[in-house]
Amino acid sequence: MRVYLDNAATTPMDPKVLEAMMPYFTDHFGNPSSTHAFGRKTKTAIEQSRRTIAAALNCAPSEICFTSGGTEADNIALKAALTDLGCKNIITSAIEHSAVIKTAELLCDCDDLNLHLVKLTADGSVDLNHLEELLKANPKAFVSLMHGNNEIGNLLPLKLVSDLCEKYQAIFHSDTVQTMGHYEFDLSELKIHFLTCAAHKLHGPKGIGFLYINKSVKIKALITGGGQERQLRGGTENLYGIVGLAKAIDIAKQDIQGHQNHVLGLKMHMVHRLKNEVPGIEFNGRSEFEDSLYTVLNLTLPENPNSGMMLFLLDLEGVACSGGSACSSGAAKGSHVLEGINAIKPKRASLRFSFSRFTTKEEVDFAVDKLKVLCGITERERVAIPQGKA
Repeated sequence: MRVYLDNAATTPMDPKVLEAMMPYFTDHFGNPSSTHAFGRKTKTAIEQSRRTIAAALNCAPSEICFTSGGTEADNIALKAALTDLGCKNIITSAIEHSAVIKTAELLCDCDDLNLHLVKLTADGSVDLNHLEELLKANPKAFVSLMHGNNEIGNLLPLKLVSDLCEKYQAIFHSDTVQTMGHYEFDLSELKIHFLTCAAHKLHGPKGIGFLYINKSVKIKALITGGGQERQLRGGTENLYGIVGLAKAIDIAKQDIQGHQNHVLGLKMHMVHRLKNEVPGIEFNGRSEFEDSLYTVLNLTLPENPNSGMMLFLLDLEGVACSGGSACSSGAAKGSHVLEGINAIKPKRASLRFSFSRFTTKEEVDFAVDKLKVLCGITERERVAIPQGKA
């Protein structure tokens, strides 16, 4: 048996998404910029996809700009702060995705921008009081705070933060890569300027995403040389990717609540078993609680001889999970998120398990059983754990 519990890195493509994409690999191949029938057919597919996504988010189709994924979308938004929006200060946190924190650091090193890191609470949540202090001291700032942390699962109260940003006339960008398609968004009610999406986080294809750009914000093109995406992103569009992204969004919105209930149930089942059967286990951030990102569970195992090779050994046993974000290709460094909340424990392995609507209870139980074996947990030790002390 092989079990995939690394859905925060990427999700398996829904067969219905692939089915929707296939005609655009074979029959409908025209360049969307061409004016003949072949081109008009594919251009129509792109604009229909844009309307499908906009309807799901309750925004205007013109506010959706297709990108190669979340990293590009984050980069466009952040660089617009410097080149187009007149911002002199960037406010973010130390545990943002690398696409945000590294880009912000680079911009502030090279240009006339100041970087401010908002304080975090003990569990890794954004300190909203400190955020307001920073906003007061730095008017017209660019605020970039992710909705759902991809490693520890903490959720940002988007409405509260968007209201604070409006109060102090700040531009608000949120990396919503982990939450788009998993939560409801009503962008007619939410005072936010930029949101990001990557299709492969919600059972769509890799290499496609979008940036939501509120119509009140005017930015210039990051990629020039063509008039695509309303002059914002030159280059021939990723036609089949766009069609697949729209289909993935459409499928997700049909039963978001059912999806949440199923996946949260799996996560809490795993939490319950681990607490009761693995003495000394600790959970990072707020990932063990129901009010966190329901797809992510981050934990630190008790010290044992297998700690240094736990990911490798789990893979050999048929369980795929992660030691943190998978977005830094081949990176062997420890998690900057766990470091940012002082959760790195010497000689103890930290793991991220992440779930999808295709995950089953049997797969979760299989993973827990394998984890117990590698931690050296015996039946006698399990019974000896005092109730409530796990």
